[in-house]
Amino acid sequence: MQQTLNGILVLDKPPNISSASLTGKVKKLLGAKKAGHTGTLDPFATGVMVICIGKATRLARFFLHGPKTYRATLYLGVETDTLDATGKILATRKPEDYSEEDLKSVFKQFEGKIMQTPPVYSALKQNGVALYKLARKGAPVQKAKRPVWFYRLKILDVRLPEVCFEASCSAGAYIRSLCADIGTTLGCGGHLKTLRRTESCGFSLNGAVTPLQLEKIAAQAPSDKSGVSSILIPMAQALRFIPQCVADTALTKKIANGRPVGPNDLSLTAQNVILTGSDRLHDEAGSFFKVVSSQGDLLAVLSQGKTGKTYKYCCVFPP
Repeated sequence: MQQTLNGILVLDKPPNISSASLTGKVKKLLGAKKAGHTGTLDPFATGVMVICIGKATRLARFFLHGPKTYRATLYLGVETDTLDATGKILATRKPEDYSEEDLKSVFKQFEGKIMQTPPVYSALKQNGVALYKLARKGAPVQKAKRPVWFYRLKILDVRLPEVCFEASCSAGAYIRSLCADIGTTLGCGGHLKTLRRTESCGFSLNGAVTPLQLEKIAAQAPSDKSGVSSILIPMAQALRFIPQCVADTALTKKIANGRPVGPNDLSLTAQNVILTGSDRLHDEAGSFFKVVSSQGDLLAVLSQGKTGKTYKYCCVFPP
């Protein structure tokens, strides 16, 4: 009997394939009922791609807005229409002999909260159509500037006209736009030459598998996919940044039947963890927490309501 796969797969994306195409290949390879990624990587980019398998697709919302870290190469003196190395060259200028201190000073200007203009070649949509599709048709749409965060920008190596750097940023931040803006500030223009995502929502390249490795693992156990299960991160473990409580028999039954859950259904210890958890996520309804079984299986994700009298069900996984 074929085993149902549910969990999080951390993949090391190779170049020259879209995130959607790679996700489709993973789904077919594993024979999974559902699969979805939690953040697009440009086709030419490589690195961490978090893919939700099976029931874990219902958890994608908790990973979409997490911080990300990249290693990138800025190429100074050449501007392109896509802001990266795949685009058409628009202008060239000879960059000055910038010192590392000059570069650090400019990079520093982009740390913290900034207003950034998204690229016209991006997966953002206008009336349901991806911007890159409109741009390719000769009808580019420029979205308004929006706030993004660059928590840390660190120059790793300078070999002009190339500058290798590391960037830790919020979801929605574009490294392509950052490179173009730095080039503009320096006065010579620039574009993103290479991009590798090293971390996303706490998942890193450590433990990530390549598509080739995944193919080999899946081929070794085509009937029950036991080898694949061993590299999937269980749902409760994947949500390690969300505080949890362990359900007793009564709470387990309530969740299974979809009955209201309130503070009295939780242990005092669990309530303290939920209320003081420094890494909790927030939405309009309050902060999230997870409920797990005594075996550690995820039973539900709930949100603390504004009144505090009952909790809101975000997603449920009956035992």
